[in-house]
Amino acid sequence: MSIEELRTMVANLRKEGLNSQQIADELSLSQDTISWLLADSAANEKPRDVRIGWRTIGVRPQRVAATGAIMADVVSEECGDSIDTIVGISINGVLFANEVASQLGCEVAIHRNVDGGPGKGSLSNKYGQVSGKRVVIVDDVLSTGVTMSRTIESMREAGAEVSLCMVLVNKTVRNEIDEVPLRGIIRAAVV
Repeated sequence: MSIEELRTMVANLRKEGLNSQQIADELSLSQDTISWLLADSAANEKPRDVRIGWRTIGVRPQRVAATGAIMADVVSEECGDSIDTIVGISINGVLFANEVASQLGCEVAIHRNVDGGPGKGSLSNKYGQVSGKRVVIVDDVLSTGVTMSRTIESMREAGAEVSLCMVLVNKTVRNEIDEVPLRGIIRAAVV
């Protein structure tokens, strides 16, 4: 897909009412890249990014379940049996978090993105809560780490002990965020 095609797609998603965070989630691009595409300015240097497409997994529940089983295996290897709650970052981390929680026999909680800046969010009251619990945070793609870092901060403020961050694709060379181990099924870092 060309830069101009991406710009058009981003502009159309913005017209549909999505904010930068939601557009980044939808396209599996960093928020820096979305800002650059929205600016439509050749004057700014293009961010280095990798677009991740995992629609082939997402359209079939059995594929999401299989991916969730792999994630659960990694969580079990890293944390043992001591996890109480799996926290999914909305929207794309929720399906994987549900599968990981199901595999591990844990509660599931949802941290949803809200307007107010990159990575801003809140814990849904309709699902598991995190106060006094050991949690694992699950998302689909880690681009810059801003959303994950803000989610860690939010979980700590809510009284949780964050034991691990788990993603389908890690687009960085990082192995931890805010002193929490980070694991990705796939690493797709620009070299």
